[in-house]
Amino acid sequence: MLVLSRKEEESIIINDNIEIKIIGVKQDQVKIGIIAPKDVKIFRKEIYDEIQSANIAAASSTDKLADLAENIKDKLGKGGKSKKNDK
Repeated sequence: MLVLSRKEEESIIINDNIEIKIIGVKQDQVKIGIIAPKDVKIFRKEIYDEIQSANIAAASSTDKLADLAENIKDKLGKGGKSKKNDK
């Protein structure tokens, strides 16, 4: 991890197109401003972590649905049709 010291109104540049500027410092809070291209996604870490957890849960649900669909296909047979009225 790179650790830098900055004062109010000072900035750092990342990858030639992202500027992070210290807007203000009050007690235990630092206000920063971020100037970046619109296609760069910027999230607070706690929000990013929630998004990742939701994505993992959704992927797991999709996997479970795919497994369930496969099990149903297996029970119905290779043709995918029910054998209800077979005698």
